[in-house]
Amino acid sequence: MKFVNIGFGNIVIASRIVSVISPESAPVKRIIKDAETRGKLVNATFGRRTRAVIVTDSDHIVLSALQPETISARIIQEDGQDD
Repeated sequence: MKFVNIGFGNIVIASRIVSVISPESAPVKRIIKDAETRGKLVNATFGRRTRAVIVTDSDHIVLSALQPETISARIIQEDGQDD
């Protein structure tokens, strides 16, 4: 099982990530609001600005203060490492 650090010591299982997207668009803001009302929102920003929205295969939405490019690079780096 590979983990990805999404900032401030928070980790997500890499194989469960469906997408990493920017939070600026209106549809993404609706996704965040909908996840919050359903109890499926995880805010891992520690009070900082949300810069990436991670969608998981369990329909959870994870907010991160890291850039999507940073998280993507960490996912790719984890995929390249051998056990």
